[in-house]
Amino acid sequence: MRKKLFITGLAVLGLCLLASAYFTVDRSEFVYVTQFGKPVATYDGTLPAEAGLHFKIPWPVQSVQRLDRRLQVFDLPSAELLTRDPNLKTIDKPLTISAYACWRIADKAGVDQFVRAIGTPDRVETILGQEISSRIGAEIGNMKLEDLISIAPAPQVEERMQKLSQRLLDQIKTDEDSGGERVSLRDKARSAYGVELVDIRLRRFNYPAQVRDAIFDRIRSERNRKVADYQNEGLKKSREILSQAEYQERTLLADARAREQRLKGQAEADADRIRNLAQSQDVAFYTFLKKLAEYERILGDNKTVLLMSSNRDLFDLLFKPPPPGTSKPLPKPENGRITSNKPETGGGP
Repeated sequence: MRKKLFITGLAVLGLCLLASAYFTVDRSEFVYVTQFGKPVATYDGTLPAEAGLHFKIPWPVQSVQRLDRRLQVFDLPSAELLTRDPNLKTIDKPLTISAYACWRIADKAGVDQFVRAIGTPDRVETILGQEISSRIGAEIGNMKLEDLISIAPAPQVEERMQKLSQRLLDQIKTDEDSGGERVSLRDKARSAYGVELVDIRLRRFNYPAQVRDAIFDRIRSERNRKVADYQNEGLKKSREILSQAEYQERTLLADARAREQRLKGQAEADADRIRNLAQSQDVAFYTFLKKLAEYERILGDNKTVLLMSSNRDLFDLLFKPPPPGTSKPLPKPENGRITSNKPETGGGP
């Protein structure tokens, strides 16, 4: 009985040793193989030659650690940060900011450094979170409140956040852990921990109750400024329309007055031509009619009293009118205008 149990135990132990003698490498992971705690091999699942089935010395001689090579995310703790005034001279309003960071193991060469410096993915947030939070605090402290909270369109906000992320990753600062060397956060994460920081984003902005009124006042101010811009634009367009209408009015009136002057000039010219033509038919009789019209003008006013002798020249035409001449009738108008050759005049009873 004991012999059977011994044999069974050996068989189970052999199966366990055989099961631990091979391992598989998936495309989504790195496999880190150590022998008595020392690294002996690293496998990248994205390489065809390294993906799939592999063999190793059974545990406890060699052991395997699997590390996810895909993009991973961890949330940073919320922090109340101070912004700057519009002139970047004094402290402005505080904001409660929540952020997150995206990261992954840089490459096959960085696996050993990651394992030595960090150990497991769970410790990435602990080690890098504090450094990222300090960078965010320093960057937000140099920004205006309008850069974070505004009514700008979504594309502008996204572009602004993208620039902020690049500044957080690429801003060079003095690193005390590296002996005072000036490095960026991206370079430090890669060189010290074997981690590639892909992105740092602000997830949410909250403002404490004590600054809500100031935030709302600022939003109202922006709205009022927008209203003023619309009103100014409307007034500008109305002035342009009125100016155009006045210009057209002046142009029409000027054209009408010019046409009026032309028509009056043409009418006066036609009248003079007709009068001259009528006078040329019988000059004496035409003169007689003109004098009668002048007498009518002088004597037609009932308020005017004239005391004159009957021997004056004024009454000569009344007592001795000119004899009627044998004049020809006026010619008929052609094309709306009277034309004639040189008139022939004659006289006699």
